[in-house]
Amino acid sequence: MADGTTVQKRSATDTEPTPAPDKSLLKQRAYEGLKERIQNSTFEAGAFLSERQLAAQLGMSKTPVKAALERLEAEGFISVSPQQGIVVRDLSIHEIADQFEIRLALESFILRSISGKLSDERAAKLRQQLRLQQQAVKRRDVAQAARLDSEFHTTFCEFFGNQAIVRVMLQLREKMHRVVTRVFQQHADRLARSFEEHLAIVEAVLAGQPDQAVAALEEHLNHGKQLLLSRGR
Repeated sequence: MADGTTVQKRSATDTEPTPAPDKSLLKQRAYEGLKERIQNSTFEAGAFLSERQLAAQLGMSKTPVKAALERLEAEGFISVSPQQGIVVRDLSIHEIADQFEIRLALESFILRSISGKLSDERAAKLRQQLRLQQQAVKRRDVAQAARLDSEFHTTFCEFFGNQAIVRVMLQLREKMHRVVTRVFQQHADRLARSFEEHLAIVEAVLAGQPDQAVAALEEHLNHGKQLLLSRGR
């Protein structure tokens, strides 16, 4: 320049320093990663976990992992004690029975409230879910069937529109995901039977028959509960 000042141009290869990930984001990533491993049985019930090893697997420090473990303990996925350390929990017989009672009460109330009142768009969504379930049954795709089963039941809650009930249902389904998957794996006929029970629920809801819908739901949940309560441990 005229005054002799040298202007240093930024090289094309110069880049701004990468900002450190937000702490809350890291905690959420750790929580979701660990919960997924528990739900898909990468970490099986009874397995012992180590903060250091988990941090290495997730590629992060122990701080967000510790926060994630505290959250998972509060939600009942793991137990932490000075004697045993960190252990992946399985649902007890009493917990399974209790959760089915909660589901029956909530879902019965919802089915009575929405039977015969769904829009064409929502009816079409239920029929599409049934088609996907039927395809999963034909493929013997246990993982997909378990995911679709969860979506099916929470869909009714979403139609009802009570977000508090939706949150409760999601929490219940997340806890039971492993044992539901195990039942599908151990009982070859359960996939097809579960689909038929779902079909009966939908037909009654769309026909505006709340008593039949609740009876079909109760039969469906009782079948699932008995298989879970009698499963080998």
